[in-house]
Amino acid sequence: MNTEYKTMNFLKLIRFQNLLMLALMQLVFHFLFFKNQTDLILALANWQFILLVIATVSIAAGGYVINNIMDQETDAFSKPKDVIVGKHISEGMAYNIYAALNIIGVGIGFYLSNIIEKPSFAAVFIVVAATLYIYATNLKQNLLVGNIIVSLLVAFSIVIVGIFDLYPATYDGNREQMGLIFSILLDYALFAFIINFIREIVKDIEDMDGDYNSGMSTLPIIIGKERTSKVVFALTFIPIALLIFYVNTNLSEIQWVMYYALLFVLAPLLYFLIKIWSAKSKKEFNHLSLILKLVMLFGILSIVVITLNMKGNA
Repeated sequence: MNTEYKTMNFLKLIRFQNLLMLALMQLVFHFLFFKNQTDLILALANWQFILLVIATVSIAAGGYVINNIMDQETDAFSKPKDVIVGKHISEGMAYNIYAALNIIGVGIGFYLSNIIEKPSFAAVFIVVAATLYIYATNLKQNLLVGNIIVSLLVAFSIVIVGIFDLYPATYDGNREQMGLIFSILLDYALFAFIINFIREIVKDIEDMDGDYNSGMSTLPIIIGKERTSKVVFALTFIPIALLIFYVNTNLSEIQWVMYYALLFVLAPLLYFLIKIWSAKSKKEFNHLSLILKLVMLFGILSIVVITLNMKGNA
């Protein structure tokens, strides 16, 4: 029972649900989308790609741990039931877990970079780990800077798949094919950035009281909760407009994919748009944050529908 209790606290500490979504994003692109492209040669073998996922997840988990360490005061005020560090796991142990996760992530990254004969790519893992540390200790306190940094890192977790799986295997004979596939990756990364950026602001509204007591300068603290909700309302038109344009331009002739995008991505976004205008309570903003997480999940899973449609028409 004690072991199970410790395991649950550890999983909460690293926010395993978010890590599962990150891993799922990467696995879907490699094992489903890439593997079903005709004559596509990848730089990483399947087991090597699994290592890439482990490295990415380890560094992301480390980011969550250091964030929990630095947020002890804020979390104790805004969500006392969810406090892990200092309550269920000591701060010293949390720092040890943080160090171990980053050593694993950077170590695997160094190994993979040499496997693909691009040793300089190891710097990617070091830079991401350092950025997550700087975010937790400093950047998150600054207006919108933290939101942008986190959203860029979420988007980069998609781009890194192309950097390690596609780029090293690119040559003159397949450059056009690789360029097209990489452009699709970038489309998904842009979508992930926008949705996550909006979600980060919603989370700032939800955690406004705790952030205020910690001396942070988030958007809701600067301009108020109601005005920030209206800013989020306006920002939500960006992914809606881009999605409609993308579906109309690229997916209009693929009916099942179009229906999927409209039902599972656009419809929840429209629901979010309506609800954010009048949202006031912490519970409402928590619900809207979950809606955006589902939008992100279904948005990424659309590549599954696209791939299956391509196989069906092959």
